[in-house]
Amino acid sequence: MNTGFQFLDYVIFIAYAIIILGIGLWVSRDKKGEQKNAEDYFLASKSLPWWAIGASLIAANISAEQFIGMSGSGFASGLAIASYEWMAALTLIIVGKYFLPIFIEKNIYTIPEFVEKRFSSNLKTILAVFWIALYVFVNLASVLYLGALALETIMGVPLIYGVIGLSVFAAAYSLYGGLSAVAWTDVIQVVFLVFGGLVTTYLALDYVSAGDGFLSGLKAVYNAVPERFEMILDKSNPEYNNLPGIAVLVGGMWVANLYYWGFNQYIIQRTLAAKSLKEAQKGILFAAFLKLLIPLIVVIPGIAAFVMINDPEIMKNLGDFAHQNIPSLQSADKTYPWLLQFLPVGLKGVAFAALTAAIVSSLASMLNSTSTIFTMDIYKEYINKNATDKQTVNTGRISAAVALVIACIMAPLLGSLDQAFQFIQEYTGVVSPGILAVFLLGLFWKKATNKSAIIGVIASIPIAMYFKVAPKGWSNSKVFIDIPFMDQMGYTLLLTMLVIVFVSYIQHKGKNDKKGIEITKELFKTSPIFNIGAFAIMLILTALYALFW
Repeated sequence: MNTGFQFLDYVIFIAYAIIILGIGLWVSRDKKGEQKNAEDYFLASKSLPWWAIGASLIAANISAEQFIGMSGSGFASGLAIASYEWMAALTLIIVGKYFLPIFIEKNIYTIPEFVEKRFSSNLKTILAVFWIALYVFVNLASVLYLGALALETIMGVPLIYGVIGLSVFAAAYSLYGGLSAVAWTDVIQVVFLVFGGLVTTYLALDYVSAGDGFLSGLKAVYNAVPERFEMILDKSNPEYNNLPGIAVLVGGMWVANLYYWGFNQYIIQRTLAAKSLKEAQKGILFAAFLKLLIPLIVVIPGIAAFVMINDPEIMKNLGDFAHQNIPSLQSADKTYPWLLQFLPVGLKGVAFAALTAAIVSSLASMLNSTSTIFTMDIYKEYINKNATDKQTVNTGRISAAVALVIACIMAPLLGSLDQAFQFIQEYTGVVSPGILAVFLLGLFWKKATNKSAIIGVIASIPIAMYFKVAPKGWSNSKVFIDIPFMDQMGYTLLLTMLVIVFVSYIQHKGKNDKKGIEITKELFKTSPIFNIGAFAIMLILTALYALFW
């Protein structure tokens, strides 16, 4: 694709790269005469303020999955995909109020470490292996693939070189500096991410309105395709299997969101690094407000692109560029890169820096959390229980490097996918219901036993696969049923919880487990700022769903 990149665009992008690397390496430096310990490297010395936590949560979350994947899904299905973002805002409030107080009280480094304190080291190891495999083979690989796809589409960089370049960029500061380098660079990354994303949205809508601006463009897009602004899809919609109607509000999307925001290491690790519980909760509140804006940045451009491509007058006005690599419903993930080519000089560099910031910040976060789980839950548990600070930190760096190499090998293999965002959700959805069931019952039901949790998390895989994979021609039989994957996650969660409850009652005859967590009202007490912010977010969400129902 002829991108029209000019000197100023390259200057802006290179300046962004220098700023990020400079800050990352400066934060990473060792203080004179001091050796980083595990808390320094993996939890940023527990010194993060609320605004850094909130910014880092969004930077870790928003990646190529959203910019490329969700824009593609917006192009293919419309605003309904935004439920992943808007429901996440509500989920963050729940996590901040009910999950985080317990995690911080337990003084943990990793989510598997909590599993050890509540259940056993055996279950901790099972889940640690689960997460490492998921991060390397699904999350890291997919972010690298989508990021490299954007570089290939926009700049003509061959896919494999894009994968390697993004890997080197993320590794340059994150491997050496740990969570401090990741979190503090994320503050800068999220500024590029939000500003650059808004620029792309504004100009896409401006094109649709023939130069009349943002609001006119938004109105024109809505009038052109009102059906693509429906949040709750009916069964006649071709995207119903991905977003099955009311289930996005009361069904399986809660599984995806609670698992991701509550028990995902590379997300929750930022909050564990907070100065205090109140500081972590304020950071989560800040992230929840930012979440409300994200669909404007990553979904609306996809819908605008759909309108542009299907309006001959707009395509004529856009000129020759418009007819290069036009995305279709079969190549939806090309939508965002296609839009970037129409940005003016200078702003194109800003938007491309925003996309790169989203990719690199997520890569750095995933690498840091993968190495944290491996080092603290595998290496220190089974390989070297008496590891020194230097050995622990070096192991974290080496394991992150190995994970990155494996992900680089896997990334090009994802090239046959269409909507990569849906791929990530579906295959994460195989393991997330079982893990969520273990955590929910482990946190809030004192009778849950270690044996029941192990049986439950193992049983959840065949349960999930029963719903997901049916032999050819059997999907409508009495043996197998054919339902959307979001419903599959909901049913898998409920059935796994039943397995855990059943085994627990057989084992302890209804008695409390000795490692059960004592829950008190004081534990969940939150500040007036948190309560007011949470109420405001719920009001905004109610208004959004009422408007776009």
